[in-house]
Amino acid sequence: MAVDLAPELLEILACPNCHGALAVDHDRDELVCLAADCGLAYPVRHQIPVLLIDEARRPHSRTDRPEISPGR
Repeated sequence: MAVDLAPELLEILACPNCHGALAVDHDRDELVCLAADCGLAYPVRHQIPVLLIDEARRPHSRTDRPEISPGR
């Protein structure tokens, strides 16, 4: 299922960990923090972002993520 969030929502969402901008990773159904020192990936379940640090995944590297679309 592709992530289909309203652009207005993506514009105001921020990473709960570092307050950085989030981008959509459609391949993994996640919102990914774009901050270089953070990079947490938050799941989107049933079109609802789960912005809990305990639920976030830390990617192995910033290059392991396929195409992501900036939320802002």
